[in-house]
Amino acid sequence: MTTYAPMITRGSTRSRRPVVPALWRQVVRGASLDHSASKGDDRSVHPGTIEPDRSAYTQLEIYEGLLRAFDRRTEVLEAIADAPDREVAVLRLRELLDVTHLQAAAILDTQLHRFAAGSRERVAHRAAELREALIR
Repeated sequence: MTTYAPMITRGSTRSRRPVVPALWRQVVRGASLDHSASKGDDRSVHPGTIEPDRSAYTQLEIYEGLLRAFDRRTEVLEAIADAPDREVAVLRLRELLDVTHLQAAAILDTQLHRFAAGSRERVAHRAAELREALIR
């Protein structure tokens, strides 16, 4: 599976080993160990079961909101520009795109250059990779 995440290398001159960001490492591996099971937590099904990382679901939720915003970028930018403050902008985005508060805040925090046409394909690709990894 190929990702568009930038390759990060350690500063050591002996080892130029790529470093994978924690979220991607957990998603690409498919899961992380559920450590709450070893603490006797009743919510866990089986000790040591493998559960997808919750932050991966959050990231996917944000990507899906961004894709909606990219599809209606002109309306989104107008809603943001006409809002008197951040909270009103978030509310308008939630109504306009039918998204959650988290998604609307992420859209509002997105830098303007990300609304260029090429960014949509990258986000769609990452969302598809993440969706596929979470299904496994």
